[in-house]
Amino acid sequence: MKKIFNLFDFSQKVDYKTEVLAGLTVALALIPEAVAFALIAGLSPLTGLYAAFVMGLITSIFGGRPGMISGATGAVAVVIVALSISHGPEYVFATVILAGLIQILAGVLRLGKLIRLVPHSVIFGFVNGLAIIIFMSQLDQFKTPNAAGELEWMTGAPLYTYLGLVITAILIIWLLPKLTKVVPATLVAILVVFGIVAAMGIDTKTVGDIASIKGGFPPFHIPMVPFTLDSIMLIFPYAAIMAGVGLIESLLTLNIIDEITETRGSGNKECVAQGGANILSGFFSGMGGCAMLGQSLINVSSGARARLSGIVAAVSLLIFIMFGSSVIELLPMAALTGLMIMVAVGTFEWASLRTFRRMPKSDILVMVLVTGVTVVLHNLALAVLIGVIISALVFAWDNAKRIRARKRVDEEGVKHYEIYGPLFFGSVQAFNDKFDVLNDPEHVVIDFSESRIVDMSGIEAVNKLTERYHKQGKKLHLRHLSSDCRALLNKADAIIEVNILEDPTYKVVADKI
Repeated sequence: MKKIFNLFDFSQKVDYKTEVLAGLTVALALIPEAVAFALIAGLSPLTGLYAAFVMGLITSIFGGRPGMISGATGAVAVVIVALSISHGPEYVFATVILAGLIQILAGVLRLGKLIRLVPHSVIFGFVNGLAIIIFMSQLDQFKTPNAAGELEWMTGAPLYTYLGLVITAILIIWLLPKLTKVVPATLVAILVVFGIVAAMGIDTKTVGDIASIKGGFPPFHIPMVPFTLDSIMLIFPYAAIMAGVGLIESLLTLNIIDEITETRGSGNKECVAQGGANILSGFFSGMGGCAMLGQSLINVSSGARARLSGIVAAVSLLIFIMFGSSVIELLPMAALTGLMIMVAVGTFEWASLRTFRRMPKSDILVMVLVTGVTVVLHNLALAVLIGVIISALVFAWDNAKRIRARKRVDEEGVKHYEIYGPLFFGSVQAFNDKFDVLNDPEHVVIDFSESRIVDMSGIEAVNKLTERYHKQGKKLHLRHLSSDCRALLNKADAIIEVNILEDPTYKVVADKI
């Protein structure tokens, strides 16, 4: 029983009222986005809503980050839209299940720690790009279909009415926390705008104008896809991309929520939870998904810190679908638009703009590039991947320039090269340029006390340098190699033979490899 309490965080101090109210707010905010993402993917609205329920419930209970919200997302919708149009929803459900299996495998292999390789400049770019996307997506709510069914900008009274309601919601969300934090300002804003529209009989866009959310409990359904190698080969690329996109977005969201709450979640546990949630989503007629930064920020900013808020959000969403659709469909979209605009404002890292003059130019370039790719392509995984690659190349270039060699000749006529900086593929050329093979004495010592051989390129550089000295009838000695460098050289003994001088009074601390 104690384990069950720990699972729901009931063993810790939990503000139940805050958790429940935050969960209700998140549930209301999930509805229009889940519907919109399902339509983007070419699927029925209920497919997105069912995914939001299953993903939200499973990850809230078993995920690695209390307070984080998962559901149907635009990043996943963009991945599966081509498959949905060409082969239908059954193949989408099968793809979601396979993506879940890949994500569980990533968690079991403890690949969640790879998120540590994402630089802060990439995270800034990701967050800023996502904030811009959230804001730009709300602009579509200011459009209405014309007689031909095409969307066009509102004008006249409908525009002023909608804009006034949006501003009302924004002002409540902005000002209410300055007066009281007894109830979430986001929930108050939704209810106040709903009350104004209902009391005054204002004709404005509602949730029901987007699509009906009426439905039942998510039906269990085994995807009607032939279990053949051809089918697997068809869906595997989509599943692999979906799994990667989902994990990148989820783990980045986890890091951001960690910073906000000053606690630490488990990336590997989140990978497994995301995978399990996607598998169940595929079996229960959902389009799959991942963590949602916008809804997670709504949840955290409402004061939620435990798993209970996510569970309440998921269950509330299901109740809305099964029993409350007629009421929820009357919710003014203006209230939700104002809410998401404030989420966009809160998501954007305004501090990143103030650090432009203090940040290295390479970091600024990476941040702007990731933001641009995110906004233009709506592909968060590609944007993050590009940012990581560029950051890695910049890091390699900077380290390649840092290798140095201090030279001296001792009283016995032995020349010493004291190397500073890592020896790897990027610094090999600079390393080779340090040595004067023709004019050096018979014995030469390379001191690696302030350096390290990092990769095969470094080994090959030492190997070629040894051959150059050997051809001149001279001998090269290595000194102060750390244990991991020795291990690399031992593994490469078929390639290189170097006399390694021992120094019994000097030990280099090295990580185990």
